[in-house]
Amino acid sequence: MTRAPERSIELTQVTEWNDGNVRSQQDWLAAEEPLEIRIGTTALSVTMRTPGNDLELAVGFLVTEGIIESADQISSLRMGTPKNGGRSNRVEIELKNSSVDLHDLRRNFASASGCGICGKASIDAIRSSALRQPSTEFRIDPEILCGMPETLRSSQAVFGRTGGLHAAALFCADGQMLEIREDIGRHNAVDKLIGWALLQGRLPLEQKVMLVSGRGGFEIVQKALAAGIPVLASVSAPSSLAVRLARELGLTLIGFLRGRRFVVYAGEFRCISSESL
Repeated sequence: MTRAPERSIELTQVTEWNDGNVRSQQDWLAAEEPLEIRIGTTALSVTMRTPGNDLELAVGFLVTEGIIESADQISSLRMGTPKNGGRSNRVEIELKNSSVDLHDLRRNFASASGCGICGKASIDAIRSSALRQPSTEFRIDPEILCGMPETLRSSQAVFGRTGGLHAAALFCADGQMLEIREDIGRHNAVDKLIGWALLQGRLPLEQKVMLVSGRGGFEIVQKALAAGIPVLASVSAPSSLAVRLARELGLTLIGFLRGRRFVVYAGEFRCISSESL
């Protein structure tokens, strides 16, 4: 298991009741703090996140919202100056020749750790401008899919200490896990992963599978499409809107990936042969 980032966990004192026995002990908590994403002088968004990989989170957010498409559009990327000697909770970004109306975008962004789209100004504002149809050439063996959840779980360093975080991971067609990110918000974990991919020059992720803990909601589908990911899998259920969008744009959407079972809601041609249908 990988080591949990130092800022991602905090130690606290708790009282445990166990079958009538009471004891005081120390326990680990998943950290949660606000992060402000600022472009130039504009405070674009504030999200509640687990500290760690903050630059990736900010960059991934800009990608999935259609504000940038490549690292070449970024002239500077840094953590803001901490106040009173503490740690910084602000990412400062400067873009090259940006024509984006940041003040208009700012009115639509207000995200919390449980839901990345509940702060959108209206239902019309939910749909990202960054959506793209993924490649139809990618294929993944069902047997390889079935092995991914255990790899994800065994690689969750912070979850292993706290039991309180979501995770998102990228896998190659042979089942090798390429990278993993954790966060108290599932959408933040995905943004961190996509931000990593952008900064590594790996976008679009046309030959990768993304696996997320929990459910595959609408916003997670949007983020996968924005990154060019052809297959999105989750260990729980997708939402109706997520299924609708996946079918519209040709994303393979898999739910209930547990043990040797999964359910394909869209794009089954990438993981199930036509002879089996």
